Amino acid sequence: MQERKHLLISPAPGTQRELVSLHYGMPAPAGRGPKCYIQASLHADELPGMLVAHHLRKRLDALEAEGRVRGEIVLVPMANPIGLSQFLLHGHLGRFESCSGENFNRHYPDLAAIVGEAIEPELGLDLEHNVRVIKRALHAAATAAPADTELQSLRRTLLSLSVDADIVLDLHCDAQATMHLYTETPCWPECEPLAAYLGAQVTLLAQDSGDQPFDEACSQPWWKLAKRFGERFPLRQACLSVTVELRGQADVEHAQAEADARHLIDFLTLRGFISGEVPPLPAPLGDARPLAGCMPLKTPVAGVLTFVRHVGETVSAGEVLAHVIDPISNAVTELKSPVDGLFFARDCVRYAHAGMKVGKVAGTTALRTGKLLGD
Repeated sequence: MQERKHLLISPAPGTQRELVSLHYGMPAPAGRGPKCYIQASLHADELPGMLVAHHLRKRLDALEAEGRVRGEIVLVPMANPIGLSQFLLHGHLGRFESCSGENFNRHYPDLAAIVGEAIEPELGLDLEHNVRVIKRALHAAATAAPADTELQSLRRTLLSLSVDADIVLDLHCDAQATMHLYTETPCWPECEPLAAYLGAQVTLLAQDSGDQPFDEACSQPWWKLAKRFGERFPLRQACLSVTVELRGQADVEHAQAEADARHLIDFLTLRGFISGEVPPLPAPLGDARPLAGCMPLKTPVAGVLTFVRHVGETVSAGEVLAHVIDPISNAVTELKSPVDGLFFARDCVRYAHAGMKVGKVAGTTALRTGKLLGD
């Protein structure tokens, strides 16, 4: 394993943070060899991914010592040194950068728009040649992306490490949730075995969910360039990029994290990154549903929030999922499911303000348009 340190732009004199990446197997020039990229806790207060990375590292160390790693596997065990250091009054603020207010998992560059014109003269009728050309161009564009701030340099570094990979896994979690995944619709056929190995209860699909999150910045160039060039050049969806939501923020336990790491290794074995017998594919626990059918549970009033249904349960439209209690009037407001679906995530805060989104129900019918992700 090779450990590499990537310095970020200094935010103040005497201060500089670094990102650390761990490289297993045989690194190759961009586009020249199979590559998997895994990062943990881009939202720095979402800690289950860091514990899974701890167990992944131990497994990869052993597998590399046995000569069983094929291609290159890049592990970034802590993807956000900026957010990891942000505290206010003992509260960890790892989702948004305190200076700009921007979400660490938004606003990555649209590399397809950057490389499209430049690569056209190099493309031909050989599909794999075209894939190599595009991967080299994407990597070069990500590495050269302008960065004036520490946050921008973090985004540039993460994208330059990942954008030429065949598989990109971004380990996150929700507040309180069941295991679930997000990926782009063109990626679903390759994502389905991952969902089965991890025991995901639902995979939420969209083709451009809005605001350019990290996972889509890696997978979008392929379908966008295919659309741009039409039938002139053969292309394929050469990057499976998935956001893996490792349940809830408090789900930081060794046994669970070790099992998740084992299941990720199972998937990498299936995909040929680890040699050896491929573990049997489990029966899927869930299905794929449109992200546009994922409906928020909102409260119209403020008060003490208590849930009467648990995450992972199937619910019906109009069914009461939570109560909001006014401590002065003693009024109880019922929060009802907006659709039939899977109640897969809910907030961990128990005092709700008016208009707050406190849960999510994944329906089967696309109902929303526009930006589909929350803040």
